[in-house]
Amino acid sequence: MQIIELPMNLIDEDKDQPRYRFGEESLQELVNSIGEIGLLSPIKVRKAEGGRYKIIYGNRRYLACSKLGRDTIPAIVSEATDETEIYLEQVAENLTREGFTPIEEGEAFDKLLNDPKFASSVKFLAAKLGKPEAYIKNKCELLKFGPAVKKLVVSGTDIRKGTLTEDQLLPLKDLPMEYRDPLALTMAKDEMAVIDVKRIAKLFKDASISERTKSQLLYKDGPGLLDTWSAYEASRKERARAAADAERRKAEAEAERKEAERGEAQRRKAEASEAAAAAMLRHAAETAGAAAQAVAATAQAAPGAQPGPGAAATGQADAARTAAASAAAAAGARTMATLRELLAALPAPDALSAELQAATSVEPEALLDGLDDLIGRLEGHLGACRAARSAIAQRL
Repeated sequence: MQIIELPMNLIDEDKDQPRYRFGEESLQELVNSIGEIGLLSPIKVRKAEGGRYKIIYGNRRYLACSKLGRDTIPAIVSEATDETEIYLEQVAENLTREGFTPIEEGEAFDKLLNDPKFASSVKFLAAKLGKPEAYIKNKCELLKFGPAVKKLVVSGTDIRKGTLTEDQLLPLKDLPMEYRDPLALTMAKDEMAVIDVKRIAKLFKDASISERTKSQLLYKDGPGLLDTWSAYEASRKERARAAADAERRKAEAEAERKEAERGEAQRRKAEASEAAAAAMLRHAAETAGAAAQAVAATAQAAPGAQPGPGAAATGQADAARTAAASAAAAAGARTMATLRELLAALPAPDALSAELQAATSVEPEALLDGLDDLIGRLEGHLGACRAARSAIAQRL
């Protein structure tokens, strides 16, 4: 890389270069610095027609040397001819310099993406410039704002009156233009912090607030808008609490209704079991009565005859069998009634599990002890029921 002294009068500025906003104060500081200690970094140029040169980067240094009346300037002459590569080099160089504003960056990225001469992609630029794709997209989003807002945008993050940082603007970028630009100007005038800008933007994004109300809010200053947001947020939280309470009451009412339905179903099952048991007992009693009447009728069939010992014994045996059958039928009815009552008393497994999991007011240790006792008893009953079932099945 060779550095040569080029005559100032053979060098032309590049009017299309990415950086074009030079503050007079900072330019004068550069003039003073070069005047005291000289130019520390050469500019870079490329050859143009007629033996002239066009600046690739170093416009501020060139302007400062012009103000100092210098005849020559140290320069590097580039052999590059590809317009895309040259412009990318200009952008990359300015990204390392202070004062390259977010708007200038956004315009440079937009030019590389949309100018037919370049037709680059976000992915390509990110790879070439070593920047995340989101960085490039955010800079382009700033171009949504109008000229009055753009000229207030400065680099850095310091919030100062009458200026705007990228972080202040980005929360407003998705608002309609009729809100976006007026709010941005208000944020600059009142030096609003980024977090407060986000809150105010949230207020204007709320679809439940009418457009008429939002238009009226634009007349407020920054602190006034923040007060409105605070009131809005408190009201929103109160509405959310009320909605949650209503939902909880609805759930409780639904649970009570289901519990009442379960209780009613269990009551009907119990009544049906009792009715079935009573019917079986009546049937057994009727059967026993019919048997007794049959014995009496047999005894009266031979008037005046004395039943012999064999006949008496037969009658007694028949009566005993009838009584035993009646007793067995009654016992069976009672057993079936007991089984139905037990089944009616047991809740459905899913309902019991949900009820136990929802029992947040019970101490966990006490609940676990109760569950352990219940499981022990149920396992004992389960073993007894299985043994009884096995014995009954063997009689089939």
